[in-house]
Amino acid sequence: MCKMMSTFPAKPGLRHGVSDWRGNNQQLSATAQHERHVSSAIRQEGRSLRNETNCQTSWDESDTSRRLGDRVWDVARWKDVLETCALKVDEEMEALTLTKDKTEQALAATAVPLEVSTECLTLREGRRGHELVMDPVEEQLKKEVELIERVQQSLQQHIDQAFEQLVLQETRHQLTNDLQNKMDALDIDMSCLSLTTKSPQISLKTNPTRIPPGSSTSQEWVQFSQFNVNRAQEAMQASQQIRENMNLSRAQLQNELETQRRATEFALRKRNHNEEQSRDELQWQIRNTEEEMAEMEGDIQGLDADLQAKTASLKLAHTRLETRTRRLGMDLCRDEVQHGLVAEVQQLEATIQVLKQKLSEAQNSLQRMKLHHSHMLQDLSRKQEALSLEQRSMSTRTRLTSTSTTDRTAVPLVPLANSSGRSNLQLLAQ
Repeated sequence: MCKMMSTFPAKPGLRHGVSDWRGNNQQLSATAQHERHVSSAIRQEGRSLRNETNCQTSWDESDTSRRLGDRVWDVARWKDVLETCALKVDEEMEALTLTKDKTEQALAATAVPLEVSTECLTLREGRRGHELVMDPVEEQLKKEVELIERVQQSLQQHIDQAFEQLVLQETRHQLTNDLQNKMDALDIDMSCLSLTTKSPQISLKTNPTRIPPGSSTSQEWVQFSQFNVNRAQEAMQASQQIRENMNLSRAQLQNELETQRRATEFALRKRNHNEEQSRDELQWQIRNTEEEMAEMEGDIQGLDADLQAKTASLKLAHTRLETRTRRLGMDLCRDEVQHGLVAEVQQLEATIQVLKQKLSEAQNSLQRMKLHHSHMLQDLSRKQEALSLEQRSMSTRTRLTSTSTTDRTAVPLVPLANSSGRSNLQLLAQ
């Protein structure tokens, strides 16, 4: 039976009609034709896109190269303008040496007194604690500084050349920085202009279209360089207008400075004397305090020794009382010895309490004296420092006496130099 079943054919699948068979064939043909049509259209569009993108890319590269060339020309033109302006600024700085005459000598005569007065004020700022006081010396020093500054103001109204020299140096520095930036930018743009699609150093970068911090617009770029050039020209015009000679009475200046110098030095000598007296008084107080501290320490040792002795006596009395509690029977009586020992213990405990209190008072007093002694030592150190500063101030002011004898000596003219120390403009390496 099994052998007969194995000879039967498999179960037939789903059968379609002829119309279904024909429809399926037509659908396959139509789909193939449609896909070929779509593929042909995509190929044509792809070829067109390739041609368009190739043209666009070629045009963009050409336009970028042209713009880079124009940018190189603009940067090179501004570099030449900045170089010319910087050289003119340097020439004007050299011309300022012609104005260093009697006015500079009069102004130079006030330099040492102002420096000395300022140095004295600075020295006295080193005082600490209660020594940092507004005393007559500081008042006289400030008056001296104000006097010198008033004299210098009358001179400075006509000696703006010193200010103009600083302005020109700063202007030249700005021009040099701008010029250096132009050179760097020129090198970068020329390097970019020389790159091609076959250059080995080209590669894909991360976010190359970002705007770096501190970027500027083309208008701002032009305005910045134009501002530097305009500022340099204005500084040069102002420098040309200040070339004139002035005369002031140096004798009046010397008299005013001499009078103020004497008043200041008198106040310094008086303050120095007061400082010495205060220091000596404090040293005397410190010595007496130290002696008292030594005596107090001795008394504390005596009190402590007595306290130890009383403690030993108390231990003896306690031991006797405790030992006598071992008596038996009627012999454990409160006799005169018992009463005496109890009274002795009470007296010793009261004595020890009084001694402890007095010892604590003595120790507290000693600690207060030590603390005050430390404060006095600190104050003595400050007084000695203040006295040393006063003496250094008096020593510093001896420069004024030597200056007063040589103030009529001609001051040699010093050619103005650039901020770099060079007399000629030297641009950074190109």
